[in-house]
Amino acid sequence: MTDSLRYLVELGDAIVEDSRVRPGESVAGHGPNTTGGTLVRPGGRDCYPAFWIRDFVMSLDSGLITPDEANHALLLTARLQAEKDRRLRSGSFVPRGAIADHVTFGGQPVYYPGTLDDVERQGQPFGFYPSLDDHYYFIEMAWHAIVVCGRERLLHAVVAGIPLLERLALAFAVPRVDPESQLVVCDENDRGVSFGFTDIVVHTGKLLFCSLLRYRAALRMADLCLRARDPVGAEGYERIASTISDQVPRTFVADSGFLVASTGVSAQPDVWGSAFAVTIGALAEPVATGVSLALSRALASGTISWRGSIRHVPTDADFSAVTAWERTVDARSKNIYQNGAYWGTPVGWVCDAVARTDSAAAQRLALDFVDDLRQGDYRQGPDYGAPWECMHPEGDHRQNPVYMCTVTAPLGAFKRMGWLPGSTGSR
Repeated sequence: MTDSLRYLVELGDAIVEDSRVRPGESVAGHGPNTTGGTLVRPGGRDCYPAFWIRDFVMSLDSGLITPDEANHALLLTARLQAEKDRRLRSGSFVPRGAIADHVTFGGQPVYYPGTLDDVERQGQPFGFYPSLDDHYYFIEMAWHAIVVCGRERLLHAVVAGIPLLERLALAFAVPRVDPESQLVVCDENDRGVSFGFTDIVVHTGKLLFCSLLRYRAALRMADLCLRARDPVGAEGYERIASTISDQVPRTFVADSGFLVASTGVSAQPDVWGSAFAVTIGALAEPVATGVSLALSRALASGTISWRGSIRHVPTDADFSAVTAWERTVDARSKNIYQNGAYWGTPVGWVCDAVARTDSAAAQRLALDFVDDLRQGDYRQGPDYGAPWECMHPEGDHRQNPVYMCTVTAPLGAFKRMGWLPGSTGSR
């Protein structure tokens, strides 16, 4: 196990280096990077030639992103926060305080998936509002830079005339929530992407993954408020986190033990969200153990994993014979991309959740995952591409080689679990 995890760190270090875009550099005809610092895009080769907030933040816990890179990313993201309400040509709406989905190498914010750099035509069908999750990832990015990287002076930073803490509070308030449960909500008319790794999926009602991100962001804001000597503000955020933790089991737990992704459209069991809820401590007992057992059973039955990677929806809970989710915004068939392919990004969350009831199964999953990476390691030559963004045995589906989060997100989880050599584990 130790040798496999050492290999994973080495592979992650290589991928992060290949994902860096230094000032003046271009990728796949896009650029140059004129943002004033090094950007870390979602992968190597020609993968996603822009800076994605979500992927970057999900890679921070790996320990492979430098403090200077985190600092630059935070200040760039803050500076590009929407200054005022803006109606788009597509019919979508960018509210004041919105956080970009991704940023071009030229420093242009794009608030929606579906386009790399077409600022004028961004928006629908990917939501009326910008991706909801990025608002909470922005807060996680700030907390990491201030607390983990030790840059406490950022607590008092003023970005383009607005204090950073004010910007964080403004971002936190952008996604619409149910005032009683504090869960993030949307309907058909004001939809926003709940989580960027399901951005082609239509979710409505109360949203699981985004609500979990709101829970964690509330705890981060409480911590930052205390550091800024604002105990009243901290208490308010702590109440929000407590309410969400109480309401998630009441709202999302299915008979199977999994949490469902939403309460409206595409309310399928959410493997990623279920594991993430456990790993961030959003579930009290006995619910956390119940989710762990559901994941363990699914691993044993072969309904959520293949070659160590993880599906969004268990194969025995697909919406129909032709789609895993009830509704998507494009025509990708079942078992392609977010509609049924297998991903490495959530492997660490699943291992963490499963380890609470079956440590041997969690270790087997991790070893299967690393063994598959070894076989396809992109450093063997141009005919190899692992880590892939996602894959499936049907049609030998593979998408986006040298994908960073496939390695960095599991590394972050393994580090928190204390699995990595030299790590002590923390949640």
